[in-house]
Amino acid sequence: MGGVEKVKRQRDQGRLTVRERIDKMVDANSFHEIGAVSGIGEYDEQGELKQLTPANCVFGRAKVDGRTVVVVGDDFTVRGGSADASISAKPLMAEEMAHDFRLPIIRIIEGSGGGGSVKTIETKGAANLPGGIGGNRSYRYTIENLAHVPVVGLGLGSVAGLGAARLAASHYSIMTRSSAMFVAGPPVVKRLGQDLTKQELGGADIQTRAGGVDDAVDTEEEAFAKARRFLSYLPSSVFELPPTLPCNDDPERSEESLIKAVPRSRRQVYKMRPIIEAVVDKGSFFEVNANYGRPIIAGLARLEGRAVLLLASDPFHYGGSWTAEACQKVVRWVDFAEIFHLPIVYLMDCPGFMIGLDAEKSATIRYGVRAMAAVNQTTVPWCTVIVRNSFGVAGVVHQPADRFSIRYAWPSAYWGSLPLEGGIEAAYRAEIDAASDPAAKMKEIEDRLNKLRSPFRSAEKFWVEEIIDPRKTRSLLCEFARLAEPLRTPGLAKNMTIRP
Repeated sequence: MGGVEKVKRQRDQGRLTVRERIDKMVDANSFHEIGAVSGIGEYDEQGELKQLTPANCVFGRAKVDGRTVVVVGDDFTVRGGSADASISAKPLMAEEMAHDFRLPIIRIIEGSGGGGSVKTIETKGAANLPGGIGGNRSYRYTIENLAHVPVVGLGLGSVAGLGAARLAASHYSIMTRSSAMFVAGPPVVKRLGQDLTKQELGGADIQTRAGGVDDAVDTEEEAFAKARRFLSYLPSSVFELPPTLPCNDDPERSEESLIKAVPRSRRQVYKMRPIIEAVVDKGSFFEVNANYGRPIIAGLARLEGRAVLLLASDPFHYGGSWTAEACQKVVRWVDFAEIFHLPIVYLMDCPGFMIGLDAEKSATIRYGVRAMAAVNQTTVPWCTVIVRNSFGVAGVVHQPADRFSIRYAWPSAYWGSLPLEGGIEAAYRAEIDAASDPAAKMKEIEDRLNKLRSPFRSAEKFWVEEIIDPRKTRSLLCEFARLAEPLRTPGLAKNMTIRP
């Protein structure tokens, strides 16, 4: 690698070397390295090797839980992972192998991830034109793999420039809390008058809340474990189906807690995650993007051993209203489910799009329409459980249009063009103003409309198909997963835009 001193420095800073990382990421003794002796050599006048600077990219094939993957890692001990010591063919070949052999790829990223530095001008004797000859080919595979194979990125140190792009261009990205990610680091940003530390500029809290990185963990070992678990829900490529695992959890299990999970008072919030845990296979829910777009919970789960994408509302954040970020989160993970043939389960409690000046400034409606388009473009089976609210245009986006999907409602469900609160004042203003007791009149109207808005009235008119006992939810969702299984079709998803 970079020599004894550089390796010692890496370890003294609490970070593993690239080879140690690969060994801990993959199954024991399964790594088959490619290009192990590649590097930049210096020769004497007789053509004898004087010195070799090893390539700062290590890659090869390995197994994760018995399944073949491609793993590629940056060696920070050699020029900080920059282009000065890179062999450009190595990371490109890793991406090509994953693409052409239809294998998941795991990128272990530190430094600039093979990108340049100012010193590169001197070492190469010329300035590199970004995307010049051969460069765009690498970018092509980095992005195109998102439509073909599972891509996992691990940020394990200071990740900048091209490294940050490679980390973001993944289906699931993880960073350690001691790491940082940025387009340009503190010395460059300081020229803008922003004197920031690495953590202040691109630490885990900033990146997970902004959605730049999906998850943050305390240790590298935790990052490897999460990467392995994420891959366990997915096929090796889009030309296969997600694996079904043996299940010891009774599909007919009924959780008594669900009957009281939603408070009778609509002003009172409740926790959605215990509901999720109660209806999926025990311990199978794997949440992603938890700090971003928080009105929406997204993750992978299993129902009787079958993998699904699970979306759920979180009433603790804006009552579950869809913000611009929540809409972008829906787009990303719905696209992901379509690419990898995952049926979608949506536990819904959405009172509509977020309203107010901040919502308008963030173009919530534009992102909301994009979310609607993404949902409507899906072809995978879809099942929605309306837990409480479904209102407005955001309420429309609870299932794909113009095709059959399974839909259930709990007795706590409550829906309409807009909630009664506020809507009554707008629709009945003249009647309320003319009353001798406006408050009493408003209460009278609200009571009358509440009787009419009962989900059972909707069921009478077949505007909702089934109102279920909440305790029956797991059984029905497991049945949905069984019904969906033969409908999943391997192959490239249609009408999909490739988005990290």
